[in-house]
Amino acid sequence: MRIIDLYRDFNLDFKTEGHKHCREGWVNVECPFCTGNPGYHLGFELQQEYFYCWRCGFHPVVPTLSKLLNLPVFKVKGIIKEYGGKSVLMHTIKEPDKLPFKLPTGTSELMQPHLRYLEKRGYNSLKIIEDWKIKGTGPHAILDKLNYKNRIIVPIYWNGLLVSFVARSINPKDAYRYLVCPKDREIVFHKNILYGNQRKWKRVGICVEGVTDVWRLGGNAFATFGIEFKRKQVREMVRAFDFIYVMYDNESQANVQAEKLMAELNFAGVKTKRIHAPTKDPGSMNQDDADYLVKQLMSVNFIKL
Repeated sequence: MRIIDLYRDFNLDFKTEGHKHCREGWVNVECPFCTGNPGYHLGFELQQEYFYCWRCGFHPVVPTLSKLLNLPVFKVKGIIKEYGGKSVLMHTIKEPDKLPFKLPTGTSELMQPHLRYLEKRGYNSLKIIEDWKIKGTGPHAILDKLNYKNRIIVPIYWNGLLVSFVARSINPKDAYRYLVCPKDREIVFHKNILYGNQRKWKRVGICVEGVTDVWRLGGNAFATFGIEFKRKQVREMVRAFDFIYVMYDNESQANVQAEKLMAELNFAGVKTKRIHAPTKDPGSMNQDDADYLVKQLMSVNFIKL
C-alpha cells in the first residue's frame, strides 16, 4: 500500500527511515491508541503491511486507519483499495508469526545506575528486586533492532510463567520512558493481562496504570499498562476481584478512563470506587504513606464507606 501517499493526501504527519523513532522498512506516525504519550511510535511495516506500536503492540489495518483518518470503516476499505493495499479485508490480517521469547542482549542484574534510580524515587531496591525479579541493561542492549539501553527490565508473569516484559528508562531525557517486548515475541500479549503478583491478590484489588505504581502499593495492586484498558483485561479483573479501587493518575484523561473502566466493571457485577493518590500518581508517593493508604483501603470499614 502506498502509505506515504495516503498520509500526505490526508495531511498526516509521518516519519521515515533516518528519524530517531523510525527504523528501516517502516513509516511512523503518532499512535492514536497511546493518547497522552506523544511520539512517532506507531509504525507501518512496508513489506507485510501491518501496524505495530512500540508501546502498545499490534493493530489491525482497517480499524487503525479508521482511527487515524477519523473515517468510518466502510470508507477506509475503499481508501485501502485506492492506494494499492493488499486486500480490502485487511482488518482480518494475522499478527506477525511468533518468535521465541527472550530478553534484550546485555540484560543482567541491576547495576549502580539502576540502583541509584530506584533509591532516588524512594524505592527499597533490594525489596523491589526480590519481589518483582527486575533486571537491568547497560549502554548496549538490543532486541529485534530496538534499543533497550540503560533500562530496568520488568518481567511480566502470568499464571506463574514469564510471558513478556516492560523496559523502563533510567534516563530522564529519554524520549520513551517505557518500551515493551516486541509483540511477536510475547508469549501472551501484555495488554490482554494484568501486571501484579497473582498469588497475593485477594478479592479486593487496587487498579493502577503502571508497574512502578504496583511496586509502591504492593501485592494488593495490579496495573493495566496504561489507561487504555482492553476488554480482556476487564474480564481478568472480573474473574479475580469482587471489589476494585481504581487509582489511575490525577489528570483529566485518566479520570475519563477510570470512569469508563468502573462502568464496565459495575456492569459485570464488580463493585468499584475511585481513589486519588495524594501525589500526581501512586508511584511518586512516600512509601510509608502508601503502606498506610493500602492498609486503610483493605479495611472492611473503609470499603463500606
